[in-house]
Amino acid sequence: MSSNPLLALKSFGQSIWLDSIRRGHILAGDLLRMIQDDGISGETSNPAIFEKAIVGSSDYDEAISELIAEGKSALEVYEALAVADVRMAADILRRVYDETAGADGFVSLEVSPRLAYDTAGTIAEAKRLWARVDRPNLMIKIPGTPEGLPAVEECLYQGINVNITLLFAVPVYEDVAWTYIRALERRVAEGQAVQRLASVASFFVSRIDTLADQWIEEKQRAASDPALEAELLSLQGQAAIANAKRAYRRFQSIFAHSRFRAVAEKGARVQRPLWASTSTKNPKYSDVLYVETLVGPNTINTLPFETIDAFRDHGQARATLEEDFEGAERTLDRLEEVGISLKAVTDQVLREGVQKFAEPFDKLIQAIEAKREAVAGRVARTAAR
Repeated sequence: MSSNPLLALKSFGQSIWLDSIRRGHILAGDLLRMIQDDGISGETSNPAIFEKAIVGSSDYDEAISELIAEGKSALEVYEALAVADVRMAADILRRVYDETAGADGFVSLEVSPRLAYDTAGTIAEAKRLWARVDRPNLMIKIPGTPEGLPAVEECLYQGINVNITLLFAVPVYEDVAWTYIRALERRVAEGQAVQRLASVASFFVSRIDTLADQWIEEKQRAASDPALEAELLSLQGQAAIANAKRAYRRFQSIFAHSRFRAVAEKGARVQRPLWASTSTKNPKYSDVLYVETLVGPNTINTLPFETIDAFRDHGQARATLEEDFEGAERTLDRLEEVGISLKAVTDQVLREGVQKFAEPFDKLIQAIEAKREAVAGRVARTAAR
């Protein structure tokens, strides 16, 4: 196992979390094996992951039937299934949490995507899910929308671990980091503990290249200047990594600030950047591109099964994240110069990101509702005989 490059990432200060959750995977012992063999130290879920797991497998059929027989609504069925999976995963990862004194070993559960623009609703659901799961190594995922950030601060202030998701723009990431520090300051001012309060900032990567590359290709097709064409071509696949490096540099600056140092003296930990959406979408690029280029201290990379398999097979682990910050800034400047607005890219992918979680969530609830109706029909037919 010493040749496994996934294990080598730990020596550079990076944790690897599994970007998936599935009951069959947990019950078969596969999650435990990945913790032991690959050094996996956390797990994330979202509505799209649960839709794929619940609708795309038979793992949940018996549990769904039992919950429907109890008279549960489709939404109640989904939540019961999700809470059960997260509890099981959290219990398996509890050893990692204990061994790292609460620094790692977390499982994330997201609030409903229908609440992405509802501050009060997000706070209420986060508190309810936190109490229902009842595990110290749970993180509640809240999107980094303008309405989400006040909910993030309130939940952290109340002692709930938070994973802020759907972060694309560096200015929004900065707001998230200061939101975390404000929540810590409020707790310290009231004499409340901060040692075990945990938060990560999930900064999405590959989706930025997907959209930026699309816009670059459109400009290439319209270009009549060979020099501009060459410049555009050289910028393909560059935006996401440069944007992540800019965010990481902001992380270093913010968490070196005197305001954070003051709460760190009380035991507070940094809010680690988590690289999300790191599976490669473009087949022209390396399938481990967004792993190999973003290795650095105090970070997490959350990977789906296929990217974990690829990196285990042929990934190269070395410290890359802090390489050439100046080059990353030049890349972002060049994108603006050729007419690719990073703000326009990040604004659009945020809107699309919320929708990409809402659509599978609605599909999942509809599928459960269809099963409820089928069960109700069978019961009615049996009673009529």
